[in-house]
This record gives sequence, C-alpha cells and structure tokens, in this order.
Amino acid sequence: MNRERSSAAYERAKAVIPGGVNSPVRAFKAVGGVPVFVDSAEGCRLTDVDGNVYIDYVMSWGPLILGHAYPAVIEAVQRAASKGTSFGAPTEAESELGELVVDMVPSIERVRFCSSGTETTMSALRLARAATGRDKVIKFSGCYHGHGDSFLISAGSGALTLGAPDSPGITAGTARDTIVVPYNDLDAVRAVFEREATAIACLIVEPYAGNMGLVLPQPGFLAGLRELASTHGALLIFDEVMTGFRVAPGGVQEREGVLPDLTTLGKVIGGGLPVGAFGGPAALMDLLSPVGKVYQAGTLSGNPLAMAAGIATLRVLREPDVYPRLAAAAARYIEGLDEVFERYDIPHQVAQRGSMTGFFFTKTPVIDLAGAKTADVEFYADFFHAMLDRGVYLAPSQFEAGFLSLAHDEVAIDATIAAAEEAVLSLMAAV
Repeated sequence: MNRERSSAAYERAKAVIPGGVNSPVRAFKAVGGVPVFVDSAEGCRLTDVDGNVYIDYVMSWGPLILGHAYPAVIEAVQRAASKGTSFGAPTEAESELGELVVDMVPSIERVRFCSSGTETTMSALRLARAATGRDKVIKFSGCYHGHGDSFLISAGSGALTLGAPDSPGITAGTARDTIVVPYNDLDAVRAVFEREATAIACLIVEPYAGNMGLVLPQPGFLAGLRELASTHGALLIFDEVMTGFRVAPGGVQEREGVLPDLTTLGKVIGGGLPVGAFGGPAALMDLLSPVGKVYQAGTLSGNPLAMAAGIATLRVLREPDVYPRLAAAAARYIEGLDEVFERYDIPHQVAQRGSMTGFFFTKTPVIDLAGAKTADVEFYADFFHAMLDRGVYLAPSQFEAGFLSLAHDEVAIDATIAAAEEAVLSLMAAV
C-alpha cells in the first residue's frame, strides 16, 4: 500500500510534537515503520490520508463499541454542540449518564465524572488513602492505570511497549509507597499483607488485564483479592477503564460476581470522547468535596459533549441482543485466528472475553507479565505489517488487547481471517 502522505504527515508532526504522536504506542516503535495517519472512519473501517482502507481491531483502544461514527452518537454530539461545548456548570446530562452508570454497574451508588482514565485512578487512590488513613498501594506488574506517578512502577501498555516500565521523574517516596506483585499470584499478595497489612490503603487491579495484552484472571484470583482486602481493612479498586461496559453491561464485576469498593471507568462510557469516571458506595464517595474533605476537581469534568455521547452509547448497550452479538463476533474472530496459527504450527496463545480479544506468539501459557514477555515480538511486528498491507489494522504492539464492535460483521471478520492466512503464508515463504 502507498502511504506517502502518512509519511509526510509523520515528518510534519515530529517537528512540533515529541515523537510525532500524542500517546507513545501510536508511534509504531514496537513494530517499526511509519504510523498510519487517519483521515476518517465509519463502522469497523478506517481510511488513512492516502485513501487506504483498513478493518480496525483497535477501535480507538476500546471506546468505540458501537463502531466508528455511529449515527445515534454523532447526532447526540451534534445536538449537544449546538447548545454550547462547555459551561463549567452542572447540566442534566451529567445526572442522566450518572443514573445509567449506577443502574448498570453493581458496586456503584455514586459516581464522579472527570476527563480521562488517568484522572480516575489518581482520584480513586487519593480517596482510598483518605478513607483508610494509610499510604501504600498494591498494584500488579504489567497492569497499567494511567500515567499517574504511583502507577508507573512496573507498568504495562505503552511503558512496556517502549521497554521503560519505570519512568524517570518518579520520586523515591512514591516508589516506596507502591508495592508491585505478579498478576494472578494470590500468595504474593498474602505475603505483602502479612508483612505490612496496616500500611496498605488499597489494591488496584485490571480485573481482566488488557495492557500487557489480554491476560485473564485464574479461577479464584479476584475473589481472593476481595477476601484479603476485606480481612485487612484495605479497599479493592477495579480499574475497569477498559473492561467497563465492554465485557458485560456491568463490566468484569458483573461477569465474575466480585464487587470492588471503588471502580474506575472510561473509554466506552464516553462513546469516543474524552471522559473518565469513578464510583462506589455512597458513604465512600461522599468523602469527596464538596460533601467531604477529599479534593478532586476538573474544568471539563462532565463535559456536555462527552455526556451526550456516553448517554447515546449506553442506551444502545442496554438493548438485550447487544452483548451476545458482540461476544459472537469476537469468538468468530479469535477462533479463526487460532485455527490459522494452529494450521501452520505457529506457537501462540489466544484469549477472549466479551468483545475483548488477545493473542501472543508464544508456546508458554500467559497468566502474568513474565508469560507475556516470552512472546515473539519480532514475529508479531512482521505479522502486524503483513496484515496492515492486507487492509487489517491491529494494535501496533504485542502487548495490547484487541477490540471488536457491533460493526464487525461476518464479512469483515472472514476477510480478516483470510488476510491472516495470507499473511502467515507470506512470512513463511520469506524465511
């Protein structure tokens, strides 16, 4: 495919934006080559500035569960924009979206909106520390909770992709208050509590880890975290920025029947516009100002355009056939890839929950970051570009989950599986 305009756009961007991108994984450092610069999108397809069309399995890293430019969402945003783009004052749309969230997410009685996933996790951590009077947080290696200082200790996602999981600029004090243990390792969590239980304010976890690739919890892991947190007076935070409304109407906590004390949300809840939210029981959330003393604020929090997009999206997701359709599409996709990789004896692991998917090129079962790191990242890079050349846009990193939408129909998925077989054959022929 000709990508001359993307190449020119990248050079232009690098002159004014660090690395030419506003979020690191977009730079294609993990796979090499020039980033695709997008001109437009509709349904499950992207069109780049050169006119090339791709079936998209990134979907803006998860928010676009209905597909690109979904008519009801676009119309809602246009109606909201015609009344003004920001007020810095309350609107009824905030209450309407809040009511939808409270109704759909089992553990949430009150919700506070902000503008990004990073804001949600930073705020939830501050609230947990205030509620418990403790300082330390347990997080899991390979889980990514935004770029707040406390969370860039053994982080996943872009930090892992760039090979720098511990960012410069993090103070020694912050690092000391962040305890990192392996994902899916209850014994390690238990040992931390035995050593310093009275110092632990909270545990924060991606209940389905999506930022080291899709890594699923082992049976009993999430329930074990709930029990340990409750036993030792710590709060359990589920970071459902990625999984919220994505794997079930009420997220992982609904699917697994394990309720956290606090939940962070983002992505799907904004229908493709910048948004974040965190919530929990009323007694805990009412510690926030202006009711309580825990300060949290934001000029664009509850932005009317984001609220409109979120309301339109969640209304569709409440329709009874939506989640079965999404899961069926994702299963068709990941099972098709699995069959192709099996047919040609390519070592791999696959995972799927709802409309989230993932695959690793490794023979090692992946239950944590150590397993994820056994993946053949060079082969992934080659496969990524072979698929890109055949009109399929995968995540430009082995260490990212994939996402499907209602727009991913059988025609698109079957075309993707056919492209995967062609891509594998071309790579085998090149050896």
